[in-house]
Amino acid sequence: MAPTAIADDCLRPLYDHLLNVAKDGNPDKIDLVLYTRGGFVETPWKIVTKIRQFCQQFSVIIPYRAHSAGTMIAIGADTISMSPMSELGPIDPFLQIRPEGGKPVPFLIPDLGVEDVAAYISFLKERAGITDQDALSNNIKTLAEHITPTLLGRVERIYSHIRVVARKLLALCRPPLAEATITTIIEALTEKMYAHGHGISIDEARSIGLRVEAISKDVEKVVWNLYLDYENSLRLNANPDPHSYFPDDVANVYQETGALGVLMESTGLAHAFQGTIRIERLRKMPPQININLNFPLNLPPTVQPQALPQQIQATIQQILQQAAQQLQGMIQAEIARQAPMEAVAARWVGGTWQQIQL
Repeated sequence: MAPTAIADDCLRPLYDHLLNVAKDGNPDKIDLVLYTRGGFVETPWKIVTKIRQFCQQFSVIIPYRAHSAGTMIAIGADTISMSPMSELGPIDPFLQIRPEGGKPVPFLIPDLGVEDVAAYISFLKERAGITDQDALSNNIKTLAEHITPTLLGRVERIYSHIRVVARKLLALCRPPLAEATITTIIEALTEKMYAHGHGISIDEARSIGLRVEAISKDVEKVVWNLYLDYENSLRLNANPDPHSYFPDDVANVYQETGALGVLMESTGLAHAFQGTIRIERLRKMPPQININLNFPLNLPPTVQPQALPQQIQATIQQILQQAAQQLQGMIQAEIARQAPMEAVAARWVGGTWQQIQL
């Protein structure tokens, strides 16, 4: 319900683990068992180059998913070990667009794929058959009306960056891959899968030129059991529907403290990313909310409250407290009725990396 992503904050605990595995000298080989749905495109190069400084041979083992930025880490390894359940994914990045004031921009999706812009140009030329330069210019002008020049510049920078970094990662493989193979792999992973959610199996990974080996049956069972342990600890099968965590239609906030988001382990050392998950209903508040309440509690004018017996005063105080609770619920229900829900936002609050006991 609140996903985590590969990002630079993992580099600090990763360094502790590398120092841990190299405390008696650098090992000949480091195996990284990896599960991730992706992350920031800047981080995989940093992870791979740091790991490679501590070993002669680097291998990535994929029990299930290593998508997007996870695939970038994998292609920087000398070998990728996969099973029938393993998946790599395309490395076509997305721009997370956060409009000012939270208002959506017309004709602009919040997660614009970098390859989508290039695909639009290809669509005009190849599918629509537009060859006239003036017509092409007018259609591209229409694109620029909805995507700012600065954003288009960012698209171009990331488009180039992902290809440069993929080439540098593949160039680290030992023994070296042929230049033509590297080019084929980059083209396949960046622009020829067409859907960011496409799962690349072991056979398809081999077909595009990646150096992939099948996990042996005995190791496959151990690796899968390890994944199941992480699946349970990280609650990867928890209900992904954020609405299901609210007790009723009135509540606007759900919080889960001490939630576990990421695990990083090596022999004798473990770190976890932990924090609070906050799920919040975002409502469209009207300019004016009309709330009419009628809750009279009138005593006769001849009765002085302080003159009443203590037991009666305590009863009145209890009634007032109950009335206050009911009043709060009535106000929340009325706000929920008059302020329709626009979206549900889930995020981590106060998440930090902590060393934990194995």
